[in-house]
Amino acid sequence: MKTMKKLIYLLLLFILKWNGLNAQSICFNPMFGASKLVLNKQYYIANSTDSIQIETLKFYISNVEFYNNEQLLYKEKNSFHLIDAADSSTFNLPINFLSNTFFNQIKFNIGIDSITNYGGAMGGDLDPTKGMYWTWQNGYINFKIEGKSNLSIAKNKEFVFHLGGYQNSFSTLQTIQLPVQYLSVSPINIAIDKWINEIDLNKQNHIMSPSKEAVLLANKLSTIFSVSK
Repeated sequence: MKTMKKLIYLLLLFILKWNGLNAQSICFNPMFGASKLVLNKQYYIANSTDSIQIETLKFYISNVEFYNNEQLLYKEKNSFHLIDAADSSTFNLPINFLSNTFFNQIKFNIGIDSITNYGGAMGGDLDPTKGMYWTWQNGYINFKIEGKSNLSIAKNKEFVFHLGGYQNSFSTLQTIQLPVQYLSVSPINIAIDKWINEIDLNKQNHIMSPSKEAVLLANKLSTIFSVSK
C-alpha cells in the first residue's frame, strides 16, 4: 500500500511539472533528540534516567500559505492534512502552484480553524474514522500524543494528551511561520522531546477535552517546529 502511494505521488509530481506548475513537497519530520521519532521505542528524557515511549502521534496541518516577505503568493484550497507518525506516507504534503514562484516564508496552522469546526464532521483527512474528532460541540483534536513513561503516576504509567478546542478561551489552534529557501522547502522538524520536557508527567498526564490546561500545552507547540539547515 505504501509503495503504491509513493508511485501515485511521483506520478502526480510529474504531471504537475509537465503542466507548468511548481510541485512542492513539504516534508514534516517528527523528531526525538537528533533522530527521527520511532513509535514504541524507549527514549530517555534529557539529563535523567527516566524513560518514555511514544505510542501515538497525530496532528493536523492546515491553511498552508507561501509568502515572499509579507506578500501572500499562494494559499492552498481545502488545506487540511493529518500527519500520523504510524504512516510515513502522511509526512509529505504535495503543494502545487505556478512555476518560478519565488517565496521565502511558509505559514500554516497546527489544528483546525473554528469555521471548519462549526461545520461538523467532514470527509478525507477530517473523517471521524481517523480518530481525531470528538463531538460537534468540542470539534476536532488538533494534536494527539499517547505513550508511557516511568514518570507518570497514571495506570500502567500511561500519558494521554488530546489537545483541541475552538470556542472562546479554549481555542488551541496555533499558527507557525518559518523562513524557507526560494523555490524549495527544506524538511520541517518537530522536536517532540522538547515539548515533552515542558511537561511534569508526575503531575500532569491526562487531557482529553478542551480546557485551560490544553491551551497552555498547545501554546508550547509553536516552539518545536523548525526548518532543517
